[in-house]
Amino acid sequence: MDAEADPPTRSRTERHKCFACYKQFKKKEHLVEHMKISYHTPHQPKCGVCQKHCKSFESLRNHLTGPLSRAGCSRTFSAQGCDLCLKLYDSPSSLGKHREICHLSAPASLGTKILPFAGSVDVKYTTKGAKAIAINCGLVGGGTDGSLDLCARVCLVDEDENIIFHTYVQPQSAVTDYRYEITGLTEEHLRNSKSHKEVQDRILEILYNGESARRLMSDSGKARLLVGHDLKRGLDCLRINYPGHLLRDTAKYRPLLKTNLVSHSLKYLTKTYLGYDIQTGEHDPYVDCVSVMRLYKRMRAQDHQGKGIGTPNSDSGFESQKAEELENMTPDELYQISKSDYKCWCLDSSIAAGLNS
Repeated sequence: MDAEADPPTRSRTERHKCFACYKQFKKKEHLVEHMKISYHTPHQPKCGVCQKHCKSFESLRNHLTGPLSRAGCSRTFSAQGCDLCLKLYDSPSSLGKHREICHLSAPASLGTKILPFAGSVDVKYTTKGAKAIAINCGLVGGGTDGSLDLCARVCLVDEDENIIFHTYVQPQSAVTDYRYEITGLTEEHLRNSKSHKEVQDRILEILYNGESARRLMSDSGKARLLVGHDLKRGLDCLRINYPGHLLRDTAKYRPLLKTNLVSHSLKYLTKTYLGYDIQTGEHDPYVDCVSVMRLYKRMRAQDHQGKGIGTPNSDSGFESQKAEELENMTPDELYQISKSDYKCWCLDSSIAAGLNS
């Protein structure tokens, strides 16, 4: 009589894990498709404990401190992590020293005091200077219901938080709502204010920095980067059309978005990433300008490896490979050919370094 056969062992299904976010797939082809649409690169926010890549800093914050956070990462971060920049430090003393630098104080408010010359400040900013300029517009309301945005105040600051241009602006239509609770503006502030055309021309002069209009599309030109929050709204009111590759918008920058890719308010971003409150009453254009510049510089200072792959719209490594070749690659090899779907602001740091050298 034949010996009783051993019961068949259940074969363990092989899983294919993403090198960056650790998602697992039953089929290699599914991992390949995931990599094509995830755009994983070293430019994505990354957990300092497990090295998991996240699509935004909010996703990373949820991974570290949220209700569904990973236990090991959460414990380590609570002891060694900065709650603003989400970086880890070796010791409590080094973390304490870092927090003193990372946690910033709110800038002094410019206020709405009526200054000489209708509150205008215009520095002849003709030196090489900083590459980036931050802008904030104070908007009043027009139209029958006051919902039409009209620019009534503009402030520009440089990277050192110096005001290089500030003025009240004569709106192009009748003002029906000064939105006083937010702007602090009244009819008195706009009396003898600069014309819309004067302001528009001066802003463009500062931004162009002596560059010809036909060379604005070049990354290597002298034109300055324009930093702001929800830039389209302010630029539309000013009727300024500035090249998209020179805009740095904290309301559109992928790492600063919510997990559903919706914009955060500047108030939230400032409190969460810089550590102080703004817009608790009237919105001060200088404070908002400085805050958005600080956010930009903090994002620009991110130290990423493999900086060359942070440029969007470059040819993807996936497109040049056949399906069989991709499925034969290891998860690490798939990660190496992945490209970003946005331009990381850390790439601006080389430009800034060149200007200051």
